Formats: sequence, structure tokens, C-alpha cells
Amino acid sequence: MAAIARWCMRHRLVAVLIWLLALGATAAAAATAGPAFSNDYDVPGTRSAKAAALLREGFQGLDGDTDTVVWRTPEHQNARTPDVEQRMSRALGAIAQLPGVASVAGPYTPEGAVQISADGRTAYAVVTFDKLADAVPKAQASAVVDAAKNPDTERDGLQVELGGRAVGLTEAPGAHLAEVIGVAVAGVVLFLAFGSLAASLLPLATALVSVGTAYAGITLLGHLMPVADFAPMLGTLVGLGVGIDYALFIVTRHRKGLRQGLGVAEAAEQAVATTGRAVVFAGATVCTALLGMLVLRLDFLDGVALAASLTVLLTVLASVTLLPALLSFIGMRSLSRRERRTLAEEGPRPEAPTGFAARWSAFVERHPKLLGAVAAVVMAVLALPALSLHLGTSDQGNNPAHSTTRKAYDLLAEGFGPGMNGPLTVVARLEGAGDRIALAQLGEALRETEGVAAVGPALVNRSGDTAVLAVVPDSSPQSRATSELVDRLRDDVVPRAEHGTTLDVHVGGVTAAYDDFAEVIVGKLPLFVGVVVALGGVLLLLAFRSIAVPLKAAAMNIAAVAASFGVVVAVFQWGWGSELMGLGSAGPIEPFLPVIMVSVLFGLSMDYQVFLVSRMYEEWLATGDNQRAVRVGLAETSRVINSAAVIMISVFLAFVLSGDRIIALFGIALAVAVALDAFVLRTLLVPALMHLLGGANWWLPAWLERRLPRINIEPPEQLPRATLPAQRPGADDPAPAAAAHR
Repeated sequence: MAAIARWCMRHRLVAVLIWLLALGATAAAAATAGPAFSNDYDVPGTRSAKAAALLREGFQGLDGDTDTVVWRTPEHQNARTPDVEQRMSRALGAIAQLPGVASVAGPYTPEGAVQISADGRTAYAVVTFDKLADAVPKAQASAVVDAAKNPDTERDGLQVELGGRAVGLTEAPGAHLAEVIGVAVAGVVLFLAFGSLAASLLPLATALVSVGTAYAGITLLGHLMPVADFAPMLGTLVGLGVGIDYALFIVTRHRKGLRQGLGVAEAAEQAVATTGRAVVFAGATVCTALLGMLVLRLDFLDGVALAASLTVLLTVLASVTLLPALLSFIGMRSLSRRERRTLAEEGPRPEAPTGFAARWSAFVERHPKLLGAVAAVVMAVLALPALSLHLGTSDQGNNPAHSTTRKAYDLLAEGFGPGMNGPLTVVARLEGAGDRIALAQLGEALRETEGVAAVGPALVNRSGDTAVLAVVPDSSPQSRATSELVDRLRDDVVPRAEHGTTLDVHVGGVTAAYDDFAEVIVGKLPLFVGVVVALGGVLLLLAFRSIAVPLKAAAMNIAAVAASFGVVVAVFQWGWGSELMGLGSAGPIEPFLPVIMVSVLFGLSMDYQVFLVSRMYEEWLATGDNQRAVRVGLAETSRVINSAAVIMISVFLAFVLSGDRIIALFGIALAVAVALDAFVLRTLLVPALMHLLGGANWWLPAWLERRLPRINIEPPEQLPRATLPAQRPGADDPAPAAAAHR
């Protein structure tokens, strides 16, 4: 690590230019190639995936995205009023002529009469694009919105709204407002922590260059494999948080070396050789946790795992290469003017933890049982809502109330019933005349099934071998009742219809697809969590040569995940404050959230565990006094950990403004987890437990000690000693314990 730092400082201009060239080249390539993200939650082999495949094979013309134009008349009119019909017919005709629109099916034809509600005031038209929503250009979707919502149609009290995935693209914020606000808040916190504008800008510059390169790289990755459409934003969210934090840790160590009288080059080299190694180790744990998603063998999550890991990898590389070069550029300006003046007048002076950090560390040492119990109760209470976690599909009914997609959703639900927003598709393979009779009987059985509001006529393709029926539930797509209906159809209605025939029937649709996805995720979740915990535990075992440290880390990580899930359930599923924050109405939690959140939270939690315990471990090796090791480690690291946590929380919360429910969900979950991890677990519960366990914290069986390879996160000989009382009066001589451990 020291050699890398020396090279980057000696060739600082080259190092900076290499990073800028990488950023420019990947950005240019991504702009040329364009985005190719997907939003396909189908899991091969599931029943909904079979229904979707059969539908695509039999009805190739149904591949395009279907959106809706919904209108509702004032009380003194209805959808068949001549003036209303003329205005909406003109609008639908204009939409049909737009580029990218394959067809428009309105209510003013004999076949479309069912598209007018029973009270006559609500009607809708189906707009089919020639491409899937992911491939529909935003300009084409905006043109459809403009053609439907114009002064001619929206007059005399007529309300016109649009829904659908392609239309939803028009509501995504164009500017990266969340990133700008997050970076600005982080800059303020850095300036308050350092007192130097130059020093506070370096972590921001390092993070922006690395995350920008990763963002463009993720765009290119989408052309090679399936990558979820939210992966770039998720990568940016995680990358900005860890990137700024990693640079903060290194700059803090560099500033400490300058105050101790080291030269700029020597201080930067020592910072990278010590804290830089901890950054590499922490980044490795984050990537390990993220790549744990690969064990699930789901294409949808593989792209997310690789995208987020690529971002973290680039932030680590920038922290140990670009950052030293920038530190050499600004020289002594890493310190504030007052610090430089004090250093010149008084010379280097030994530093001792003082102020609140030292007092808090001593307070925890005196009351470990009480404080540990309080922390445990807080985490348990926050985790309670997670017991009612409901995995399912959130849809445009969960969008903010002012959005046109939410209004269209509500109008359809009010006029035609909640199930109209997510009908199920029953697809059947036909092999003979007998199957057609069975198909008719299936339609009748579906109409008589509890929970079904309506069943459309069976549509048979031209070759006569595939048929599809649209089943409208009497409950919303995200309702548990709709999921129960899917199970009822699959387990009871469909098997009876298939009995004695060659009919092959599959139930699909949005709710069915999400239920199948959730079932696969829940089935593989224990394996996934076990792999992530085991890999993280092995890394900590190698680093700290202790059984207790990895076990405590695993328990703390699970506690942080459970508590953050509890807050997510309260806000997003129960709706506590979601509308006030502009996050839409209450709804279920996406099935892929637990997997991604476990990966990210385990990785981020390991960061603070590494930086806190590595300092404790170093003191334990030097003195063999567990009480002193915990006290010194907490006193010396709590301030920088808390500053890093404030920055990361600010960045994560800024993404609530992204306008995307999924990204906002990630932002709140990560912000809560980091806050609890930094301010409750690492500065309260972990040190309290370590005080209670005493020397057992560092116990390792002799046979295992001999077989484990040695990994030093921060070489102890390069770290400045803290000026604290060496030992409390009456304490045992630590020399034998330290010697035995060595």
C-alpha cells in the first residue's frame, strides 16, 4: 500500500489524468451505447414465467407495453356525451398517429363498450406501444401524455389522466437532484469536521470521479447482461456513501500525521499504508456481501450485485490512488489555518482523546450492563414491525397523490373496481377440439370463483393452439386477497379444468409474477444469509484472530437489518408519514428488497466494525488489557465513525427526493441502518458487550491459531500511540496475556 501511495504522489498529475480519462472514456461510451436496463422479474421455471413465455409465443403482437388513458366527466355529463366523445376521439386519433404507438383501443366502438363504467362517467382507452416499456423512449411517452392532456380535452371539468409503465417514465426526475443535495450536505459536514475547504473537497472529488465512472460502467454492463433499471441509482447511493466515508477516514489519518510533524508525502504514505489497508479490507467485505447475491442464481439480482460491487471497487481504488495524488497537490492545506498556525508556533504535540468521545468511552466502561440493555431494547422495539413484513408488488397506486399515474390508477379503481389495475392472465395451450370445450368450461368456472369480479372472453391466436383469458380480481393487485386468488386458481380451479383433457393452463400477470418471485426469494433467503454471514465471519476471523468478534459482528448486523426492516415496514407498508414525505401511499415491500438490503447493510456494517475493532485489537496486542483496549478504541474512533455516519445518512436520505419509490425505500432503510449501527451498536452495544466479555473477546483455540493465515489490517508499529493512562491502579500486569496471545 505504501508503494502505491508513493507512486501516486510522485506521479500525481499522471494519476489524476488516468482517472479523468477513465471517467471521460466510460461516459462517452455509455452515452454512445445508450441505456439497456431491464425490469423483468420473471424467474425461469416458475408458473408465471411459463404463462408469460406461452403468451409471447402464441401472441407475438402483444409484446409492446400497454398503457391507459382514463377520463372522468363532471356530474352533469357522461363519457357518451357528444362533446366529450368528440374531444376524446380527436385526442385518441392524435395518439394513434404518434411514432412508437402500435394501436389505440378506445371505448367508442362496439368491442370497446365495456371500457365505460357502469355509471357512464369513467372511460379508458388502451394505448399499445411497439416496444416494451424499458425500450420506449421518454420523448415518445411524453408525446402521448401531451396529446391526451391538452387544453382541448381538459376543459369544462373533464379530467384526463394516464397510467402505465411507459407513462411512468415521464414522471421520473430528469436532473440528479438527490445526488446534488446529498453531496452538498456531505460537503458541509466535511467542512465542519476538518475546518479546511481544500480537505473537505477531496473526499467529494474522489467519490464523484469513482461513482461517475461506475455509473457509466453500469450502463455498459446493461448491454452484456440483465441489469435492473434501479441498479445505477442504487450503485450511486452506495458508492457516494462509502466513497466519501473511505476518503474521510484516510484524510483524517493524513491530517493526524501532519499535526504530529510528518511531511505531506510521509503523512499521506502512512495514511494509505494504515487506514488505506482498512479501507481495502472494508471494501472487500462490502463486495463480498454484495456478491453473495450470486448464490441465488437469479439473473435479475446478478446484475444488481455486479453493478453495486463495481461501484464499491472503484471507490476503494480511487481512495488509495487518486486521493494520495490530490493530497500531495494541496500540501499543508489539509489542515485549517488555525491548525497550521498552531503547528508552526508550538510544533507537533502528542494527541490524546479528549472531550465528549473520551467521556463517553469512560461512561460506557462504568455502566456496560445498563447501557447494553438499553441498546438491546431500542433495537428490539424498532425491529417489531418487521414481523408483519408483506412481500408483494407495489404499483402506480403507491405513487405520490399528485402524479398522473396515481390519479389514473384511482380513477380506474373507482370506476371499474380495484382489480382493473392488475388483471390476471390465464394462458392455455390447446391441442384439439376437446380442449376448446374445456376452455369454455374453464371460463365459466373462473366467473364463479370467489374473488373474481369479471372474466373477459377467451382470445385464441390465429394458429388455434393458444388462448388467453383476462381475469379481473375484486381486489387490488397488491392485496393479499389477490395473492390468495392466484393460489386458489392454481391449486383448485385450473387442475379441475385440466383433468381428463390435454389442456395446459398457466396463471400469470403482475401479482402472480411477484408472488412467484417472492416465493423463490424467501426459499433461498436462509442460504443467502448464511453465506453472507459465513463469508463476513471468516474475513473478521482472519483479521482479528478471535471467535467472539465475528460472532458479535454477525449478531449486530442482523440486529441492524431487522431494525431497518421494521422502520421500512412502518413507513412504506403501514404508511406512517409516507404521503407527507411524498413517497406515495402504503403498500407491500418489493420481494427483492430483503436480499439487496441484507447484502448492502451487512457490507456497510462491517465498515464500522473494522474501523472500531481494529483500533481495539491494536491496543490489546500492545497491552493485553481488554478494558483499556475497548476504552481507547472507542475514544479514538467514535468521533470519525460518527462523522462518517452523518455523511452517509445525509447522502442516503437525500435519495428520498429521487422520485422513485424503490430508491427512496433503499435510502430510508440504509439511513436508518447506518444511524443505528453507528450511534447505538458500535458506540454503545458493541463496547458494552466487549467490556462484559473481558479477555474472552480475543480468545482463539490454539489449533486454529496455528492454521490461520495472518492478515494485518493496520500495522501496529506505524500507528501513533495514544496518550492515555497506561493502566488503572490495581490492574493486573498485561504482559503475560499479550505474550500468550502473540
